[in-house]
Amino acid sequence: MKVGITYDLRDEYLKMGMSEEDTAEFDRVDTIEAIDSTLKQLGYVTDRIGTIHNLIRRLTAGDRWDMVFNIAEGVSGFGREAQVPAILDAFDIPYTFSGPMILALTLHKGMTKHVIRDLKILTPDFVVVGKPSEVKKVSLPLPLFVKPVAEGSSKGIDSQSKITERGELMPSCLRLMELFKQPVIVETFLPGREFTVGILGTGEAARSIGVIEVLSRDDGDDVYSYENKENYQELVEYRLAEGDISAEAESVALRAWRGLGCRDAGRVDVKADEKGKLSFLEVNPLAGLNPVRSDLCIIAKKVGVSYEALIGEIMSSTMERITIKPKMAKGA
Repeated sequence: MKVGITYDLRDEYLKMGMSEEDTAEFDRVDTIEAIDSTLKQLGYVTDRIGTIHNLIRRLTAGDRWDMVFNIAEGVSGFGREAQVPAILDAFDIPYTFSGPMILALTLHKGMTKHVIRDLKILTPDFVVVGKPSEVKKVSLPLPLFVKPVAEGSSKGIDSQSKITERGELMPSCLRLMELFKQPVIVETFLPGREFTVGILGTGEAARSIGVIEVLSRDDGDDVYSYENKENYQELVEYRLAEGDISAEAESVALRAWRGLGCRDAGRVDVKADEKGKLSFLEVNPLAGLNPVRSDLCIIAKKVGVSYEALIGEIMSSTMERITIKPKMAKGA
C-alpha cells in the first residue's frame, strides 16, 4: 500500500521569516523521519508530500495514494487544519485522523466548548471577545484565563494569561488580539490539577491509553505556558496518573472525543476546579507525533506502548473505517 505523508515543516517556515512561536505547531524534520521510517517498518510504501501546496501540485500532475498520513497543520484561518482533509475528500483519498468538519470545529476553542456544553460535559464558563467593547462586558468572576481562540501548542499563553485583577483583562486581551489577529477566549480559571489523556480509536472503539498529570517544577507557576511546553524537560514534570482521578479524566475525555466525532488518535486536556471536579479544557485531534517531545508519545512510552505500536494502531484505526478505492486515472 502506498501512503503519502502531508505535513508542515517548521524549518521551511522559519526560513520564510516566521518566528519560533509562529511555527510552534509545525513539525520538525525528526518527526517526519520517524513517521516515515516507522510506516516503512510496518510494511507500507511511503511518499513524502509535504504542504497543502505540494499536495495540490501533485494531485494536478495526476499523482495518487492509497492513503495519506495527514499531520498538516495549515497556516491561515480557522479552517487551516481542515484544508488538506477537504482536498483529499474531494479526490476520494482516505487519510488518518479527523475530517474537515471536526478539525475546523475543534481549532476554534469557543465553538468547541459550545458543543461540549450541549453534550452536558463540564467545562469552564467562557466568553469569546473580538473587540474592546466586548471585553468591557465580560462579567465572569475572577480569576480568569485568557488565550487565543484558535491556536495550539500553548501559543499565546504566558504569565499574563491568568487574570487576578479586573484591570489586567483589557490589556491582556488587546495584546493577544493584536499579536494573533483573532479573537480571544476568556474563561474561568480552574486552580486544580491538570491532566492530558491520550486516546486511540474512533467512536465506541475509542479508548484511553493513559493519563498524565502536568506538573510545573516551579511551585509558584500554575500556568502551562508556551515556554513551559517548549522547555518541558527543565520546567515540567509529566507524571502518570492512576486510580480514581485517572478514571474520571478518561471518562471526561472519552465523552468529549466521541461526542465531537474525533477519529484515530489524539489528546484531551482536562483540569480540576477548587473542589477537585474535572472539566474539559481542550481537545487536540491532530496531536503531535514527535517520538520524544509530543505528549501523546510521552503517554504511550510511559504505559509501555512503543512508537511503532502507536503508529500501527493509528493506521489500524484508519483502515477499519475506510474502503480503499481505485486511484483516479492520471489527469482525471
